[in-house]
Amino acid sequence: MYAAPAAAPLSRRTLLRTAFTAAVFAGAAAALAPVLRARRPRQTLTPAPLTEETYRGRHIAVDAAGVRIDGRPLHVMRRADGSYLSGINHFQSFETPLELARAAVDELGTNQLALAVPHHG
Repeated sequence: MYAAPAAAPLSRRTLLRTAFTAAVFAGAAAALAPVLRARRPRQTLTPAPLTEETYRGRHIAVDAAGVRIDGRPLHVMRRADGSYLSGINHFQSFETPLELARAAVDELGTNQLALAVPHHG
């Protein structure tokens, strides 16, 4: 029978090499994690259903082209949380573009929207 070779005690060099290698792998994993997460398919948000209605005597249309009140475009922005806000009222968010359009009609009163869409430049 042969005796198993005695395990050599860990030297300082071996311990540091192992720790350095582990740190390199951990750093590479941390750097690649956002890239690998971005490759996953994202959940797509379903667009709001196409809607037309008359609200307080104003014609509201919500479709793929955007939101229009009496045929004039309403500047609508989507927030990161999925809600909407408009150029009429930047201080309040709404769950759907239709709710946003109704609130814009309330805010406008008898005034009309401008024909030109505001442009952030």
